[in-house]
Amino acid sequence: MRGTPHATDTGRFAVLHDAAESMLDDLHERFMVERRESKELLGAEEALVRMVRLMPRTPAAGPLAVAFTDFPGLMVRLGRWWAEALPACGCDECGEDPAELIRVLRDQVSALIEGGLWERVRRGVGGSWFETRLIGVEFSARREGPLTSRDARDARRCGFAAPVQWAPWPSRPHEA
Repeated sequence: MRGTPHATDTGRFAVLHDAAESMLDDLHERFMVERRESKELLGAEEALVRMVRLMPRTPAAGPLAVAFTDFPGLMVRLGRWWAEALPACGCDECGEDPAELIRVLRDQVSALIEGGLWERVRRGVGGSWFETRLIGVEFSARREGPLTSRDARDARRCGFAAPVQWAPWPSRPHEA
């Protein structure tokens, strides 16, 4: 019988925190966004983590939220439903490469700020589902999943019954 995979060198993922911090600072300088920082409960074990949100000054552009986990890792949310755990597992057996995870973070965030995120709610026999597509330079992915009836109602009230194509982020004017 195989043992449960475990992580012996989680410190190798600390570079994710540095890369995310640098990226958030850069985006805050380059784009017209409001930066909000807080401590929030995250996950089933409800750990209190630092959360940084960048909210574009135009409501048509999709928000970005990055949670800095103690693992160390990141939970990244683009728009309403696109969520990415970096690393996805972090165990020795999976062998996730921190440099590759930083590339994934940058590619996905670039797609968001360029207006490449599309989201909607679909109603089905078994309930409502979210559907997302993220398209960037040499990157295209699609995800879907179930919504609680409450989340589905909230989404429809916010206009997600029809597909939502998030707009590109507004750039800060260049100072002379």
